[in-house]
Amino acid sequence: MRFLRSLLYMAWLVVTVIPYAVVVLLASIVMRGTPLYRLARGWVYIALWGSHRICGIDSRVSGLSNLPDGPAILLSKHQSAWETLALPTLMPRPLSYVFKRELLSVPFFGWALGRLDMVHIDRSRQTEAFARVERQGGALLARGNWIIMFPEGTRTPRGSQGTYKTGGARLAIATGVPVVPIAVTSARCWPRQAFLKNPGTIDVSIGPPISSVGRRPAELMREVETWIESEMRRLDPQAYSHAGG
Repeated sequence: MRFLRSLLYMAWLVVTVIPYAVVVLLASIVMRGTPLYRLARGWVYIALWGSHRICGIDSRVSGLSNLPDGPAILLSKHQSAWETLALPTLMPRPLSYVFKRELLSVPFFGWALGRLDMVHIDRSRQTEAFARVERQGGALLARGNWIIMFPEGTRTPRGSQGTYKTGGARLAIATGVPVVPIAVTSARCWPRQAFLKNPGTIDVSIGPPISSVGRRPAELMREVETWIESEMRRLDPQAYSHAGG
C-alpha cells in the first residue's frame, strides 16, 4: 500500500507541475517579482495537499511568532524536498532560495524556477558563487524578500548531522540582517532520496532571530548549528538515540 501511495503521489506531482509550470512561464512574459512568486507558490499548495491526501503526511509548526518584521536570512535543516515545498507556504514574505544551478535544467519545474527571484550558483566556483550570493541576496533583501539557505549544503539522512558551512552567516554579516534557525524533521516521513513516503507528522520549529551585527561567520554559524541540532534531538529523539541522544 505504501508503494502504491508513493507511486500515485509521484504521478500527482508530474501531472500537476507540467501545466502549472507552463502557466508560470507564459505569465513571466508580463509578470515578475512578488506577483509571479505568488502565482508559482500555488503549485506548492497543490503538491502539499497531495502529500497529505495521498501519503498521509501532516505537519506541525511552532515558533511562527519568532519571525521578525524586517529582513532576514532563514537557515534551515535540510532532510528532504518537503521543506523546500512547505516553507514558502509558512512565511509571510517571498522567499529567495540559494540553490545549485543544475536545478534549472529540470524539465518544467526548473524552467519555471528560473523565472523567479532566486539565487542560483555554480558550486565548483566558490569565490564567484559567494560574490553572486552577496550581490543578488543583498538586492533581494532590500526589495523585501527573505533569503533561505540550507547551511549543510545538501540533504542529510534522519538522525545525522552534516558540516555547517558559513555562507549564510557571511551573507548576514555583510548585509547586517539577522538569521533565523529552523529545525525540520521531514525525513521521518520523506526520507532522503527515497521514493517511498511514510505517513506521519513533520515538525517545523522556528527559532528566535540571531543578530549578525559584530559577529564572526564561524561564531555565528556555531550558534545556528547548536540551536538547530539541539532542537532536532528534542523533536525527534528516537532518530538520535544511536548517538546517545
